[in-house]
Amino acid sequence: MMRQVLATLIVPCFLVCGCDSLRFAPGEAQKQSAWLHNRTATIAADTARDEAGSEKLQALTKLSQLQSRAVTSHYGLPKEFPQADTAEEILAESNWQLARTALSESADRPDAWQVADNALELAIGICALLGGVYGTRAVRFLKQAKVKSKALQEIIAGNELFKKQNQAAALQFKEAHKAQSPQTRQIVAQIKT
Repeated sequence: MMRQVLATLIVPCFLVCGCDSLRFAPGEAQKQSAWLHNRTATIAADTARDEAGSEKLQALTKLSQLQSRAVTSHYGLPKEFPQADTAEEILAESNWQLARTALSESADRPDAWQVADNALELAIGICALLGGVYGTRAVRFLKQAKVKSKALQEIIAGNELFKKQNQAAALQFKEAHKAQSPQTRQIVAQIKT
């Protein structure tokens, strides 16, 4: 029983540690852009063949078409398909805007604090379901960890605001924090990004 509780607590910790690799699921614009990329690559390959492009160009466009199918498969099909039967339709301004929107959305990452908070909520819920003495203790521990996490977030946000508003004191502020352990510095650095 205790091993199950520990495993339940450790898994969310591993998830939280790698927040940089977390991404949102592809949105509709990203799915449309991936599908449109496949159509663009297909029409480019057809055009290279029809216009008797060099063998190298034909091979490159054919490979691009194949590669883009993998991206479309990974992202999934969109609910609505953009017009993309001809090169002119593909080159429409709306498709350029769609590509810019998809690019912007692809850079979005979940907020590390929100991920940690959700992981703690999940762990609290699981421990509450498990019940018993260990479950109750784990819930108490996790609730306390959540409160401390929120406090740490507020302290770091306050410190960053102080440094921005008091540029002259920023060096002294950093000097005062030199006694922090390497682990603490690493945690704070990860939280600030």
